Amino acid sequence: MAPRLIKGFVTVGGWTMLSRVLGFARDILIARFLGTGLAAEAFFVAFSLPNMFRRFFAEGAFNMAFVPLYAKKLEAGGEDADAFARDAVAGMVVILTVFSVIGIVFMPALVVAMASGFAEDARFSLAVTYGRIAFPYILLISLAALVSGVLNSNNRFLAAAAAPALLNMVFIGAMVLVWMFPGLLPMATPIPELIVGKALIWSVPFGGAAQLALVWWAAARAGHSLWPRRRPRMTKDLKRLLMIAAPAALAGGVVQVNLLVGRQVASYFDGAVAWLNYADRLYQLPLGVVGIAIGVVLLPDLSRRVRAGDIGGQQAAYSRAFEFSWLLTFPSAVALLVVPLPLVSVLFERGAFDADDTAATAIALMIYAIGLPAFVLQKVLQPLYFAREDTRSPLRFAIASLIINAAVALGLAPVIGWPAAALGTTLAAWGMVVLLWRGARGLGQVAALDVRARKRAWRIVLAAALMGVVLWVTMLILGPMLTGAWRGLALAILVAMGILSYFGIGQLVGAVRLADIRGAVRRQR
Repeated sequence: MAPRLIKGFVTVGGWTMLSRVLGFARDILIARFLGTGLAAEAFFVAFSLPNMFRRFFAEGAFNMAFVPLYAKKLEAGGEDADAFARDAVAGMVVILTVFSVIGIVFMPALVVAMASGFAEDARFSLAVTYGRIAFPYILLISLAALVSGVLNSNNRFLAAAAAPALLNMVFIGAMVLVWMFPGLLPMATPIPELIVGKALIWSVPFGGAAQLALVWWAAARAGHSLWPRRRPRMTKDLKRLLMIAAPAALAGGVVQVNLLVGRQVASYFDGAVAWLNYADRLYQLPLGVVGIAIGVVLLPDLSRRVRAGDIGGQQAAYSRAFEFSWLLTFPSAVALLVVPLPLVSVLFERGAFDADDTAATAIALMIYAIGLPAFVLQKVLQPLYFAREDTRSPLRFAIASLIINAAVALGLAPVIGWPAAALGTTLAAWGMVVLLWRGARGLGQVAALDVRARKRAWRIVLAAALMGVVLWVTMLILGPMLTGAWRGLALAILVAMGILSYFGIGQLVGAVRLADIRGAVRRQR
């Protein structure tokens, strides 16, 4: 494996893992205090609004367009690249400040668009209030994403990868404080879940400010001065950025509409928004650790290789990214399919989160698990297009996936109920992967897996399937321990058996080479 590429995967993946672990701690506390009640569903919808537009503006359209252009200028000379970044910062501040003000004013309409099922009950007014507090997070996190793109393009992954952990730290700290000192947030009606909900929603803008401060400090320390030195103006480079970003923005909008369709369906079933959110948090662990690491590291690397005309290097980078993602994602999907109930029960079932919530969340988790490899493979395939400044093809594919999602979620909701929302998301993800793969075949060798990746792919599937058998047998043996006082220890044993069996079997069948993993860790140190 390319040392620099794998070192980047390990850095981003490691810090993302820490962020996801902290996210689990956050969600365990949310489940403990809020369960699936009024405040929980209002918070999830309100927080999803800035997150939806964040993916649209920052991690989606803008970043996919900005990184290749910045990397190109970086090859020609660093000072010109940073000047381009400063112009982008100035433009983003103006656009997103105006957008944030509009969003705050029209928040009732946004909540209806996100969850029209709330319109007839108390969740609506609370979601509007929460949404107005959280919405400025868009500006803060979008600027943080831009600065992170600068750092990643310069092979400085640490601060950008560590920043998301700060948001979860702020969430956890806020909940612990109001639990210990409930008088910190005086309210006319001191209902405990509303006190926690208010603390949570105010944590959103504070957490965004902390993330921006960290990456800005890291960029300044690395010698990148990104504070705008002039008023925003439409330069030739920014015009080019907008031309590339526009189709990607539309594609990102389509992806967010996919999520919107699912949330709309769920909003008509009491508790479903929360069930889908808790399941989402569980499958986001492998998706975040692997998918985000690949997306962040692979795009700048491919962009440089495309500029250099390095065909072999492009194929190697793509193949190693596929191999790395398949190695960790496929067994994760198998594990989530085999043992969803113990996972959900041990992590969330306490306080306001009861056994019925556990069963419903486990169903959603199993459906999402089927789509997990597809969610990650998208992160591997999309950089093949974005590195060539092609954002139109992914737009066409995203529209097709939207049609699949809407047909499944809306068509099956009257038949199977709220699980149709999760099923639509999963099938749309696989449809997107098929279209991305078919479209990439025209790129020739650079989009073809090399011999090593093809040989390991089926071995990974075999090792994961055998690991699933081991997990199933272990779960049967542990039996009552998984529902009793020792359920935490039982889950730890189950997880350990899964990891040991997968890597042990993988080593035997040639799916895993521990030497590669040890080498990557040594390079990281």
